Amino acid sequence: MKSIFSIYEHLFLTREILQVTFHYVGYNESGRRIDSTYLQGSPARIRMGTNALVPGFEEGIRDMRPGGRRRMIIPPELGPPVGPSTFFSSKQFEVFDVELLGIKNCQRRTIGFYSDVVCN
Repeated sequence: MKSIFSIYEHLFLTREILQVTFHYVGYNESGRRIDSTYLQGSPARIRMGTNALVPGFEEGIRDMRPGGRRRMIIPPELGPPVGPSTFFSSKQFEVFDVELLGIKNCQRRTIGFYSDVVCN
C-alpha cells in the first residue's frame, strides 16, 4: 500500500493495527555493522505497537512515510535488550540506517476461540 501518511498519522487517524515493511542496516557505536536486512535478502515486517521493536527504533520510524530513508541514533536507554547473548552493550549508542518500504492496514479476526491478525 503506497501511502502519503506517516505511520503515526495512520495510527492516529484510523486506530488500526499497522504492519510496516522496511530495510535497515544496524551498527554499533564503533561503526561495526551488526545486522542488515539487505544482507539477509528480505526486508523486515513488524506490527507497530506490539513491542517487537526496540523503543528508540519504533519512535524513530513512527513519523516516516513509505519511500523515506533515515539514520537513527538510538541512545542506550531506548536501545535493545542487553546481555551476554546479544550484540548490544548497555553503554552503547546504536545506529540504524532505515528505508521504509510500505505500510499495510491489519485487522483482527476471530473465529470461535481462535484469533489472529490479517494484513492486506
